[in-house]
Order: sequence, then C-alpha cells, then structure tokens
Amino acid sequence: MAVEPVSGRLTYRRLLSYVKPYRREFSIAVIGMIGYALTDTAFAALMKPMLDGSFVEQDRQAILLVPLMIIGIFLVRGVAGFASTYYIAWIGWRVIKQLRGEIFEKYLTLPTSFYDQASSGELISRITFNSQMVANAASSSLTVLVRDTLTAIGLFALMFYQSWQLSLTFLVIGPVIGLIVARVSRQFRAISRSIQGSMGDVSHVIQEAVEGARVIKIFGGQQEEMHEFEMVNERNRAFNMKETMIKALNEPIIQLLVAMALAVIVYVASSGEVADRISVGSFMSFITAMLLLFAPLKRMTTLNSQIQKGIAAGESLFAILDMESERDLGTRTLDDDIEHIEYRGVHLRYDEDKPTVLKQIDLHIARGETVAFVGESGSGKTSLVNLLPRLYELDSGMVLINGHSVQGYTLQSLRGQIATVSQDVMLFNDTIASNIAYGSRDSIDEQTLHEACKAAHAHDFISLLPDGYETLVGENGVMLSGGQKQRVAIARALLKNAPILILDEATSALDTESERKVQQGLEALMKGRTTLVIAHRLSTIEQADRIVVMDRGEIVEVGTHRELLERRAHYYKLHQLQFR
Repeated sequence: MAVEPVSGRLTYRRLLSYVKPYRREFSIAVIGMIGYALTDTAFAALMKPMLDGSFVEQDRQAILLVPLMIIGIFLVRGVAGFASTYYIAWIGWRVIKQLRGEIFEKYLTLPTSFYDQASSGELISRITFNSQMVANAASSSLTVLVRDTLTAIGLFALMFYQSWQLSLTFLVIGPVIGLIVARVSRQFRAISRSIQGSMGDVSHVIQEAVEGARVIKIFGGQQEEMHEFEMVNERNRAFNMKETMIKALNEPIIQLLVAMALAVIVYVASSGEVADRISVGSFMSFITAMLLLFAPLKRMTTLNSQIQKGIAAGESLFAILDMESERDLGTRTLDDDIEHIEYRGVHLRYDEDKPTVLKQIDLHIARGETVAFVGESGSGKTSLVNLLPRLYELDSGMVLINGHSVQGYTLQSLRGQIATVSQDVMLFNDTIASNIAYGSRDSIDEQTLHEACKAAHAHDFISLLPDGYETLVGENGVMLSGGQKQRVAIARALLKNAPILILDEATSALDTESERKVQQGLEALMKGRTTLVIAHRLSTIEQADRIVVMDRGEIVEVGTHRELLERRAHYYKLHQLQFR
C-alpha cells in the first residue's frame, strides 16, 4: 500500500491538531519550558557577579548572594524541568492512545476488499510503531523546539548584552546551519518512509512464521523463512544505518561551525580594543553562555530528524484515516420478518484489471427455503453469497430483501439478521462462553447459552473441559479440534437467532464422526431459517430445497438433487466425480 507524499507542513499541522485539546496541560508544560530556559541564561549571567564581585572586588554581599542564587536557579530548573517533561509525556501518550483508537476504529470499518490486498504485518506496524513516531513529533519534539529555542534566544541575548561585537561573529554561522538543516530534511523524511515500510515487512514475516509454525515444521521451511526474515531484517538495518550516518555527519559539521565561531571569538576577545573594554566576569559570562548554547543547538539539529520521522509516519496513518469506510447510506431498518431474497441482474468484478466474477445472476429465494450453491473452485459461489451482507459492493444489478435493495438498509440492521458458519472458524483468544456469546454477551443468560450449545451438540464436550464454559480456547481456537470449533460456531449462530443463515462449506474439513455431530447441529440451526449453503461435499446438500449449480460466474442449473441428476448435465458430472 503505497502512500502518496503530502506537504510536510500540512502533515505536521495536522499532527499538532491532536495536541490542541490539551491546551491547559500544554500551557503548564510551556511555562515549565520557559522557566527551564531562563535558568541557563541566569546561570551564565551569574558568572559576572561571581567573578567580578566575589573574586576580583571581594564584595561581601556578592559572596553571600551568589551561592544562594546558584541553589535557587537549580531549584527552579528542577521544578520547571519536571513540569515540562511530565506534561509533554502526558500529552504524548494521550495522542498515541487517540491515534491508535482512531486507526483501530478505521480498521473495523474499512471495506473487505481493503483486507484482500493489505499486509496484516504492515497494518499492525502502523498502529504500533508509526503512531509512536507521530506522537514524538507532535509532543516530545515540541519540548526541544520550544525549550531549546527559548534557551538559545535567552543565551544569545545575554551574549549580545555582554558584547555585541563578539556576538556578530556568532551570527555568521546561522544561515549556514539553516541551509544544512533544510538540505537533510528531505533525506530524513524519505529514509523514514523506507524504515516504516521495512518495519511493516518485518512484522509481516514474523506474523506468517508464528501463524504458520506447524506448516513450516512439517514441510521443513525453516531455512526459507530464515532467508526471508534475513532479507527484510537486513533491509531495515540498512535504512536505519543510512539515517544514522546522515545524523552522525550532520551533528559534527554543525558543531565544527560553532567551534570555528568560538575560536574566532576567543581570538578577537583576547586581543585588540575588545579585550580592553570587557571585564573578566563579562567575558566569562559571554563564554559560558556560548558554551551552554552548544547543547540546545545540538538538540535542535537532531530535532529535525525526529520531526521528519513523525511527518513520514503521519502520512502513512492519515492515508488510512482518509480512506473511505464502508458506505452505510441506508435508512431502512431490516427486521426479522424475511419474506424473500432476490438477486436481479447481478454483476461483480473485484478489480478493473481482473475478469468478471459474477455475470447476470438472477435468483429468487423464498422464506424458509434452503438453497445450496455448488460448482468448481472459482465459480463464484462465495462471491455471490458475500453480496448479501454487503461484504462486497456489486458493479451492477440489485440484491433485494423483501423487495428492497440491501443498500437501502442500514448495515447494522442488515447484518443483524444474518448468521454465518464457515469452514475457517474464527475464535478469539477468550473463553468458550465469550466466543459463543460474541456480539451479544451482555444480554445472554447462562441457561440460554447452554440451550444453544446443547442444540449444537457442543454442551457435552464443553462440560468435560477442566474449566467448562470458562475454558480459554487460545489464539484462533488452537486448543479445540476442528469439529469442536465448528460446533462452537454453530452455537454462536444459534444464539444470534438470525432469520438468514449462511453456511460456507461448514463440514468440508471434518472427519466422519465430527461431521455427523456438526451436521446434527446444523440441522437444528437451519430449522425455520432461510439458508444459503456453499457446499463442496454434495452428500451434505441432497436434502436442500434447491441446488444452484455455478460455472465461471454464471448460474448454469437450478433444481433439486433428484431433478439435476436426471438431467445428466453439470451437476451430474460433479456428482459422478465425487462418488465414482
């Protein structure tokens, strides 16, 4: 997923908008920064009375006051430093929390087609790594920007006050530093984009290795995976080292320029008329201010890389936030009184450069009817059924429920009347009870939950587990067998009690005994419901009211099991292939 470059200024302005709601905390932080910045100037200014008054003139008042002033300066510095650091960090983590929340919410509303093309590792990297970079640019970098800018201004004002002639020498290097910073800004942002992209690749490879651990072990793919990880890991290292090299060259060049200015100042101050007009205390105050100026200048040069990282990360996050969510313009509410479903002249193509998936589909499904869809892989069975809950948007034609287009219903009410059980059951790393009651866990009592499990033939095996319904199933139900996961999914669908049921090859991967129990659960689930069945095993759909045979995106036959066998056409050939 490539991200189109956007103006850095516009992106950074958008990042700063996340800080605006926390004006009060930011004001406290800025006051702390001002106090912190003033202490550097105050300490440098203290050099004059300390040297001229205490050591040269032996002023008793100066001897007493200067130590107290030193303690006071560092007391103020400590309090101000704590206030600025704490509140900026507080704002920063608020921004991270808000950004992650917005991105996660966006992930939940993006169309299904987005996930067909996206890398899950990259999406995870954006919400974790990139959001941290954005927060640093929007909050932590402001500490350096505000505090060090104020410190530099205060120290330079003191230098100018002590000797404007010497200060002019220092001004010469300002434009040169500015040119260097501007030149490396573009490089930092480009490299940061590459680093963030490579982090997404690293996350993706790790996720595939973790999820496919069993396949890797069985097929001996360890070396292949190590090679793949080595490539993306090395790419990430190379980009980071390139950034480090630019940063490492940037700092000493600027410091060398400052040192050259310092050398000239020391030479001028030590000879000629300037040396006659400036006292020892004033000169030491000037030099102290200049030396203290090094640290903020150094931090301000590295600040640029942090801001550019944040801008690059912000571009990737805002590209997600600016994507169009699923269109939910419907105004009708679909209730559970489903009279009929109709596909009328439906055409579907996922991408413009790919062939049409569905062509001129016309189909009418009556209330309570069980309709099975069969055909070779890629014939369009799943695509056709996925149009009903609007997981994809069709190109032309209409899908209607009770005579109204599904696009006219709100997504929540439409999907609220549909339950599904698929071959690949998705279970969350939670208890069995929470997985069964998913989406309605607050309104389900224990007795209703148990009744659904009994109807799904799941209660018996759940009761034998050490913690019963409170047993944790592990990531994606890894602690359960395939048949057990299917029965949990059937119980979940029973508990939802939706009038429309979608079964997507729900028994195709099961052994005979598991299939028998799951089939019993499915029969209980299908009673009184309008059911759309995607079937690979033809033996499971012989009792269907109608069987729709599909081939290359078109409906080629419709009829009962017996009728289709008698025609000796497409369905007959599929049946012969399976049962010969």
